[in-house]
Amino acid sequence: MAFGKLYGLPDNGRTIATLVAAKHNGLELDLVKTEANAAKNSGPEYRKVQPLGKIPAFEGANGFNLSEAIAIAIYVTSQNEKTTLLGKTKQDYASIVSWMSFANSEVIPSLGAWYRPLLGLDPYNKKTVDEVAKVAVAKIAVLETHLTANTYLVGERITLADIFTASLLTRAFATVLDKKFRQANPAVTRWYNTIVNQADFKAVYEAKFTEEVIKYVAPKKEEKPKAAAPAAAAEPEAAPAPKPKHPLEALGKPTLILDEWKRQYSNEDTRTVAMPWFWKEYKPEEYSLWKVAYKYNDELKLTFMANNLIGGFHARLEASRKYLFGCQHVFGANYACVIEGVFLVRGQEAAPAFDVAPDHESYSFTKLDPNSEADRKYIEDIWAWDTSLVVDGKELPSADGHVFK
Repeated sequence: MAFGKLYGLPDNGRTIATLVAAKHNGLELDLVKTEANAAKNSGPEYRKVQPLGKIPAFEGANGFNLSEAIAIAIYVTSQNEKTTLLGKTKQDYASIVSWMSFANSEVIPSLGAWYRPLLGLDPYNKKTVDEVAKVAVAKIAVLETHLTANTYLVGERITLADIFTASLLTRAFATVLDKKFRQANPAVTRWYNTIVNQADFKAVYEAKFTEEVIKYVAPKKEEKPKAAAPAAAAEPEAAPAPKPKHPLEALGKPTLILDEWKRQYSNEDTRTVAMPWFWKEYKPEEYSLWKVAYKYNDELKLTFMANNLIGGFHARLEASRKYLFGCQHVFGANYACVIEGVFLVRGQEAAPAFDVAPDHESYSFTKLDPNSEADRKYIEDIWAWDTSLVVDGKELPSADGHVFK
């Protein structure tokens, strides 16, 4: 016999959270598909369960009714007295509720204000959407900071805080938290992937990821009757100006196809397979190699913040993706770190590829000699991600970084 009925939608984050918690504790819930529209849920029977007509709502088999997402999720979770989802101590429990409240009252409203207009669910105004997007990213930055130093939101194992928060983020990851966001927020991305790939979570909902922020599509206007053609032929409209080409496009197609190198790097062991392939196929007349180092390492503080700098820089290099490959590391520890990396660049100059990023001026570009044993070793060490960097006589381990490919 089912423990009760849950009114909601299978792809609604607040509904998903309770369904996953129930699955984790072996409880059976009957999902009654109910629209997220309080005006439509105005019947007296439903209002007995949820006075405001919202979702989710819970109706227990024993006649106990409950509204509000956090309360429902905690109640369902608490039915297993041995559950680990509510923490080990009273402090754990308070922290779990705190994170759930933060996700429910701070994160999801700002994310909803971002993606709902893009989906046509709310009125669209570009300026407003752009502003709320910044607010939403700032809210998630709180999670990024916490998860950079912690595997989970509370303690050393998954709790209801993780399930609830990840559930509320499912639609955002499917619509607006795109590839660029995920690269710039590795801790949140790592954590989210961990939670949504748990067997109990996947049994309820299969997470989706968008490559780009969804675009707003204006509704089609009703076609008006065509006016009669004028007697005299109108002047033809001027053709739109051609889109400016990337300056490196003038170099033509190289014999070493960059995508093939990227496939080798992604799919093969770097030291034993990918690098020998690279040196065999590398054409110095077609490509150059550059050390790309941050100029203001003395201003860097936390390693995760330095890594976010790299992620932002790479995101702004998007227009040159066809002409670049590279890796950049954060070497060192908090309050003692540096940013260095190596890029393979089409052509013999760095500027045409890197000028597309406004913050390129924060980096120094030093051309490397592929015939120099020291330069070759530096390139391989950076790209292999398996060694430290010596700076001013100090050995700094690789703390984080990004691959641009």
